[in-house]
Amino acid sequence: KMSTQFYQMSTKLLGDTMGKMNENLTSLVLAASLFTLTLGYVSKRLLKESEDKDAKYPPYIPSSIPFLGHAIAFGKSPIEFLENAYEKYGPVFSFTMVGKTFTYLLGSDAATLMFNSKNEDLNAEDVYSKLTTPVFGKGVAYDVPNPIFLEQKKMLKTGLNIAHFKEHVKLIESETVEYFRRWGDSGERNLFEALSELIILTASSCLHGKEIRSMLNEQVAQLYTDLDGGFSHAAWLLPTWVPLPSFRKRDRAHREIKNIFFKVIEKRRKSGETADDILQTLIDATYKDGRPLTDDEIAGMLIGLLLAGQHTSSTTSAWLGFFLAQDKALQDRCYAEQKAVCGEDLPPLDFDQLKDLNLLERCLKETLRLRPPIMTMMRMARTPQTAAGYTIPVGHQVCVSPTVNHRLRDAWMERMEFRPERYLNDTADKFAYIPFGAGRHRCIGENFAYVQIKTIWSTLLRLYEFELVDGYFPTINYTTMIHTPHNPIIRYKRRKQ
Repeated sequence: KMSTQFYQMSTKLLGDTMGKMNENLTSLVLAASLFTLTLGYVSKRLLKESEDKDAKYPPYIPSSIPFLGHAIAFGKSPIEFLENAYEKYGPVFSFTMVGKTFTYLLGSDAATLMFNSKNEDLNAEDVYSKLTTPVFGKGVAYDVPNPIFLEQKKMLKTGLNIAHFKEHVKLIESETVEYFRRWGDSGERNLFEALSELIILTASSCLHGKEIRSMLNEQVAQLYTDLDGGFSHAAWLLPTWVPLPSFRKRDRAHREIKNIFFKVIEKRRKSGETADDILQTLIDATYKDGRPLTDDEIAGMLIGLLLAGQHTSSTTSAWLGFFLAQDKALQDRCYAEQKAVCGEDLPPLDFDQLKDLNLLERCLKETLRLRPPIMTMMRMARTPQTAAGYTIPVGHQVCVSPTVNHRLRDAWMERMEFRPERYLNDTADKFAYIPFGAGRHRCIGENFAYVQIKTIWSTLLRLYEFELVDGYFPTINYTTMIHTPHNPIIRYKRRKQ
């Protein structure tokens, strides 16, 4: 349609202009203004084109601020914003932020639409590609048609199996013991920072193989940090060609990490040796048409495998630590479980024992309920959709919030309390608990995440006793896309055996 063509022409013109301009502030402001006006114009045109006089649209939350809409209020306190909207408008409602219309589906019944949908109707690439492609690279994940992405996920899932998990437990325990030597016998440290570093190490050991792990020094770890910086609100909202320092760091890190991977892949291919790891799984894999993966695809999938789970696992691990530090009796019960399941002398962990650590698992589940790492899951409506009697037009970003679903009054008793025992009688509605998504959209890394986090915390409970610093339980940092703990300092002391 005319408005779509106008948008594409304007965006191309703007991209060409930005490619040629220097970082002159006036030019940048003019370009940003042009982009804003173009987007605002197109949004209104597309909305008009999609109107159906007979359709019943979701309740719309009005805003007096043009273009920005509710971006400021939502950015300050997104959970409070969504919970208030749920109370006032019900489970389905729409609002505008930065020229885009978002329709939220809250509660188990409303969320059914997203988790049972087909990708051609509620599309993931349209939302996530802009965020993931500069980080993972072209030709993988959301940069390819969904059937190809599904084949790639299946290849990765082949390598995430129980036989590998049994080896992973040993690797993760070893990495954890080695990493925490630097903590000494007692002190106060940044738990989130430590676990973020550890999870990169453990994930690389388990998922990348020994060659890549052996190259993971501080310089390479910084490259991962710079690449990881690509997952930001700015990356989601702004075009990829805007010359932000974080975008430049991301792009440089992407090139350098891929070059490291290319050398490892080439060496593995030339050696003729095989190994029982995911790198070998990808080297040996073929698509349905018989085509093998290119080195570029393998490198992109290895980056995606590491970074897609790094945020979520490090954040969840840190929150679990603070919930245990907050409740000394619960922490002691988790330590006692280690001895009851694994033996009084606490021998090295193994996978079969890890499965029997039921209290620790319930604590992890409850952490994921109260602090799910992903606040919002999104899709773009490519066809009109129906939820709770409302018609959601094409072009709306359709969203489900695990955070809100996990604490709705009508779904959870004592919804704000940390109560691991609630899972002894699991009666939650189907989509009331969705930390890893659900249905065909469920995260393939869920089982690995449980192995990784349970192994790390089994090891830490054996090493230390933890407590809050002067009773401070971290507040939630809403400025990041993953809701991390703010000022995550924890107090610890070596456990007496």
